[in-house]
Amino acid sequence: QVQLVEFGGGLVQTGGSLRLSCAASGRTFTNYAMGWFRQAPGKEREFVAAINRSGGMTSYADSVKGRVTISRDNAKSMVYLKMNSLKPEDTAVYYCAGRTGPYGTVARVYDYWGQGTQVTVAS
Repeated sequence: QVQLVEFGGGLVQTGGSLRLSCAASGRTFTNYAMGWFRQAPGKEREFVAAINRSGGMTSYADSVKGRVTISRDNAKSMVYLKMNSLKPEDTAVYYCAGRTGPYGTVARVYDYWGQGTQVTVAS
């Protein structure tokens, strides 16, 4: 299995930017499609972005499209989420997730999860 650790969250002002990172260890990183999800208090975990094993295909939630970029560095076993033009509604705990096979946009298809990193966008 693969272990995932997210970092890079924090407090940012509306309109600001953050880059979240997720470090993977354990099995061969290129075996895993990766995704980012987020969960705000009192809400269900929701899809943010996903990337396939090679990094050549990506998918984004409509709520973040155009403001967020997912990328991966297979040589470093890292996946990133660059977020721009942040809004208060982006405030949530952000989770990195991995699965074998093609990437998905629903949480239940992912087998491995990090512990999450808090992103707070102040208005």
